[in-house]
Amino acid sequence: MTTLFISDLHLSAERTDITDCFLTFMKEETTGIDALYVLGDLFEMWIGDDDDSPFHQQIKSAFRQLTDSGVPCYFIHGNRDFLVGKRFSRETGVQLLPEHSVIDLYGTPTLILHGDTLCTLDEEYQRYRKKVHNRFIQWLFFRLPLSYRQKIGNKMRSNSSMTNQEKAQDVMDVTPDEVEKIMAQYQVTTMIHGHTHRPAIHHLNVGSLPASRTVLGDWYDHGSVLVCTPDGCQLETRDFTLSS
Repeated sequence: MTTLFISDLHLSAERTDITDCFLTFMKEETTGIDALYVLGDLFEMWIGDDDDSPFHQQIKSAFRQLTDSGVPCYFIHGNRDFLVGKRFSRETGVQLLPEHSVIDLYGTPTLILHGDTLCTLDEEYQRYRKKVHNRFIQWLFFRLPLSYRQKIGNKMRSNSSMTNQEKAQDVMDVTPDEVEKIMAQYQVTTMIHGHTHRPAIHHLNVGSLPASRTVLGDWYDHGSVLVCTPDGCQLETRDFTLSS
């Protein structure tokens, strides 16, 4: 009985080492598990389900093989792939979840999310997030040719990288008060998220109750997986395969 959680892979055709690690993980570690949860930023950039590049087809095929084998897979949007839509879901069998979802993790109600909504001190990002999640703006974006959307996506990715370099680290981390507020709102004492790229298991209090917040790691330097069983959860890493 095992459930796996991953996030912040930032898959792209340029980072074949990350892709190879992910495909190996999908092939060797997901057979017969109870479920796989992807908590956002699976892709470095996603500009629409109509981008049928060979790279995207390769990734979608890996998910299709998993779900066809009977293993349920769930996806929560991240800040880099919030445009993943119903076509992706149909083609892969992956089920799309709301941005805040409570699951039963071996008897423990657990709130799962990408994590960017917790970073309330980053007011600039929160304004940007509100804008790009506007349905009308997304409708207009999808009416653009794919090549235009690729240029816009590349520009936004470049701007984001430069902006983040100028921000204080605590601004880009979660706000403790927001964590406690959201956990109290959903009446849980266990939370799992990604986004901050700071893997750790934090212990806190929600009201008078002890609670835990697990942060998933990114895949820039090695794979990162949260392995959960009825006995508990453990953060683990996966080495990249060295090319000969």
